[in-house]
Amino acid sequence: MTRHFLDVDDLSAQELEVVLDLAEDKPPPVLAGRGVALIFEHPSNRTRNATEMAVVQLGGHPVTISGSEVGLDRREPAEDVARVLAGYHAVICARVARHPTLERMAAAIDRAGQAVPVVNLLSDLAHPCQALADLLTIRQCLGTTRDVTIAYVGDGNNVCRSLTKAAALAGARCRVASPAGHTLSDADLDAVRALGGDLVLTDQPAQAVKGADVVYTDVWTSMGQEEEQQARRDAFAGYTVDRHLLAGAGPDAIVLHCLPAHRGEEIAADVVDGPRSRVWQQATNRMHAARGLLAWLMQDGPR
Repeated sequence: MTRHFLDVDDLSAQELEVVLDLAEDKPPPVLAGRGVALIFEHPSNRTRNATEMAVVQLGGHPVTISGSEVGLDRREPAEDVARVLAGYHAVICARVARHPTLERMAAAIDRAGQAVPVVNLLSDLAHPCQALADLLTIRQCLGTTRDVTIAYVGDGNNVCRSLTKAAALAGARCRVASPAGHTLSDADLDAVRALGGDLVLTDQPAQAVKGADVVYTDVWTSMGQEEEQQARRDAFAGYTVDRHLLAGAGPDAIVLHCLPAHRGEEIAADVVDGPRSRVWQQATNRMHAARGLLAWLMQDGPR
């Protein structure tokens, strides 16, 4: 059965560990002579560069396709796009506006019997490749992910959702501080706990950060929410990760941010650019994590 990667819990805890190991290794050119389709409905900096280079490092040929070129559900149905691309490529990776688009693409490929994985490069629901890079960075900096406390301060968005699931699989604890109306849902909480995760939700950033090993934040206004920008700034007042908030974390705590960063909003300039920041290492790890994931998906050889 073809293994798709639509969210991080498509991996077991053991498989996640293997992917992270592969990310730090130099796997053989399992994509030699093969193509990987990269569909981008949303613009991208890290995701495009990281995934293209990961494909190249595995010997493959990345073909990047903009949303306007492919026109998912405008020029033709997402199912048709998936089946056509599966005839050319070993893997289809997509950064989409709506998560069901990915599910439909994967289902169409499965129904057709085409053994081509679909990889989520970002959707409104999940950002699993980012979560892989996050765990890889934590493991490199702290030596382990097990029993690490991660404090996430900000919007309970796609990044937060995948991070908390990944932490559960990796044996880390999570505390999420968000204002009312912007936190994870009960369903999200149930999903993390079903994975054995230790997740605490609060509206107090200082409570989340107290003694934490990792302090993580993300933008308050994501793509597609631009009209809510001022309302979100008001809602998230007091949630900036600055040196005063960071002082409550553990003495060796590191700072993560999935980027782009808005200095002076969700994070202070002297924190994102400060000595505890591992943000640039985290960004580079997007490439290594993508390489590990693709190597794992292709580990059984050409499909």
